[in-house]
Amino acid sequence: MASAGLLYVGAILFINGLMLLGRIPGKSAAILNLFVGALQTVVPLVLLSQAQGELAPTFAAAGLFLFGFTYLYVGILQLTGISAEGLGWFSLFVAVVAIVIGVLSFTLISDPLFGVIWITWAVLWFMFFLLMALGKDSITAATGWFAIFCGWLTCTIPALLLLSGSFVSTATTAWTGALIFAVSFAASLFLGRSRQKSEADQVGPATTQGAAS
Repeated sequence: MASAGLLYVGAILFINGLMLLGRIPGKSAAILNLFVGALQTVVPLVLLSQAQGELAPTFAAAGLFLFGFTYLYVGILQLTGISAEGLGWFSLFVAVVAIVIGVLSFTLISDPLFGVIWITWAVLWFMFFLLMALGKDSITAATGWFAIFCGWLTCTIPALLLLSGSFVSTATTAWTGALIFAVSFAASLFLGRSRQKSEADQVGPATTQGAAS
């Protein structure tokens, strides 16, 4: 059940990344955010009821609420048009908790690959914090690209591997994952800066032409 939920988290990160890149209107993305947010709230409740005090399933379920509340918040924000600062500060909370869960994944439940994945999610949610709470609009495109990469690399592909019984969490796969995520982060920054430069180049001639006329 948790693996199926992770699959839909990948879908919504892909959609929200496209929204940040201006490819999808906010209200159009809001509906799926509400659906996935509700799913990621119900699923951990079911998992907790079935965990019977076992550490690993309880641990996994607790982290899922972070996603559920984020996507419900995004959906409501896009439909109502309210300010995003609250979501930005909540994203900082998510980033801090994700770091803790990542560290515990290494030390407590011996799942190094998901430890790396949680750290990667912490980076993404910290970017959400910078964008929405502190108004760092310059990273909008980079955040959108990184959300897309994270959707596929940290959610969709791991979920498919888990569902097929092919997921392997070892030191080797963790180091490989860390390298892939680092490259995707660097690519996101590059693509974001390229988009920002392109937009600046388009504004420049238009401003010059307006001044001349």
